[in-house]
Formats: sequence, structure tokens, C-alpha cells
Amino acid sequence: MILALVDFVLLLVQLLLVARAVLDWSTVLAGPAQAGGFRAKLMSGVYSVTEPILAPVRRVVPPLRLGGAAIDLAFLIVFFGIMVIRAII
Repeated sequence: MILALVDFVLLLVQLLLVARAVLDWSTVLAGPAQAGGFRAKLMSGVYSVTEPILAPVRRVVPPLRLGGAAIDLAFLIVFFGIMVIRAII
């Protein structure tokens, strides 16, 4: 029962990480969100949940710079780490 609950919470975190990636790309493609708009509120909520998880990993593993772009390795590490934990559970 407890493992099922942990698995469900980890699934929710994974979904929030996917939502964060989509929202990040929406900013790149559509421009910054308007203050007070739906997208801005959604981004604020998703970031407030995911940033405490990503920040400690980002301090250890900084983003990988490739020319003018950067790949957030912390995101990938956390996402795949959750996948491994869920597979073990």
C-alpha cells in the first residue's frame, strides 16, 4: 500500500516535470507569459513544485552549454532517476 502511494507520488512528479518542459518550450516558441495570465500562473505553480527537486541536482551538475543553447542535465537526471526508482518499486 505504501509503495503504491510512493509510486503514485513519483508519477505525479514526473508529470509535473513534463509539464515544466512543455511550459519552458512554450516560452521559447510563444514568448514570455503575460503577467497574471493563465500560463504565468501555471508556470508559477509547476516551478514552485519542481524547482526544490531540481535545484540541488543543478548545483552539483550545471547545465551543459552547447554554443548558444544549454541542456539542463538536472532535469534529465531527476526524470530518469524517478523512472529507475519507479521500476524498482
